Amino acid sequence: MTLTDERRLTQLEWLESEAIHIIREVAAEFERPVLLFSGGKDSVVMLHLAVKAFWPAPVPFPVMHVDTGHNFPEVLAFRDATVERLGLRLEVASVQDYIDDGRLRERSDGTRNQLQTQPLLDGITSNKFDAVFGGGRRDEEKARAKERVFSLRDEFGQWDPRNQRPELWNLYNGKHRPGEHVRVFPLSNWTELDVWQYIGAEDIQLPELYYAHQREVFERDGMLISVSEVSQPRDGEVVEKRQVRYRTVGDMSCTGAVESDAVTVDDVIVEVAATRLTERGATRADDRASEAAMEDRKKEGYF
Repeated sequence: MTLTDERRLTQLEWLESEAIHIIREVAAEFERPVLLFSGGKDSVVMLHLAVKAFWPAPVPFPVMHVDTGHNFPEVLAFRDATVERLGLRLEVASVQDYIDDGRLRERSDGTRNQLQTQPLLDGITSNKFDAVFGGGRRDEEKARAKERVFSLRDEFGQWDPRNQRPELWNLYNGKHRPGEHVRVFPLSNWTELDVWQYIGAEDIQLPELYYAHQREVFERDGMLISVSEVSQPRDGEVVEKRQVRYRTVGDMSCTGAVESDAVTVDDVIVEVAATRLTERGATRADDRASEAAMEDRKKEGYF
């Protein structure tokens, strides 16, 4: 057989192979990994890859969710059903608990995404996790574009660009001192389109709000916000029922929907291929707080 006769990996197969290699590398190098799992599409794909990486053995590490208390109920239900189906251990770091006992205060704008940092860092410390899988991708936002696959965090959980290691030839350095940990991003080289094409190819189930549905929304700062207990219209904001879907899911009070007729995976793939706005830039108000909003949160230890 000549070289030209050999079957080459497709783009999705190459991305899957790289991600599975990273996940297995972490399982081999670290003592107490954990996978951040919110029920959102990127974390669902990441968990699917972890299942494939160790099949037929179970996933050898727990999952953790930083629950703002403002999450979409459909996403929480999907999270819990997935954890039960796979027999995983779920650790929940609750922002509401921190507000209730005074460790955190509600923000004036009512959003909670930016309150996740301390519960996340405390959850990592109390469980002695030394590697934390995250679903970040380079195409989401400019602060994520410069991230390594293995991102070292200091004993305070913070990110310092001067402490990051080169990753030549896909060699990953997991060395860390006591108290430090490493954030790991198996989807670093994926795009939103890659994620959706992989969801279609693997027939991966997602919360239904990723597909077009009727929902009561109002417009705020150019985004369509869902009417809920934590996101109510202000004076002059008109509530309308529209056909929408969500490109990303998070705190209901700052995550916007987009008008859409995409009711299937194939429909979504066509829609995503045509868009020129990233999902976070189009639908996440917390990332618009300043030019360096995500960069600042990353340095503090969130991303």
